[in-house]
Amino acid sequence: MLNHDIRIAKVQKTLRWFEQDIPLLNMRVKELSKERQESARKFAAAVIHQTRAELERLLQERTADLDNPREPPCEPAD
Repeated sequence: MLNHDIRIAKVQKTLRWFEQDIPLLNMRVKELSKERQESARKFAAAVIHQTRAELERLLQERTADLDNPREPPCEPAD
């Protein structure tokens, strides 16, 4: 489960970074043609979409692992 938490944290951090970079992307592409600007923005949107999908998949896997643990729970101490 710890492995899932680490991966989820990394994907969340990456997603925030991508989302926060949109204003900077707009500044970087403003000198390009309209077509290239649109292409860059579509690419960034696709990467963000894929990252959100990966985050959702990891969250579902973690939930499934919590619902169906691979190892039986420990016996309570007397």
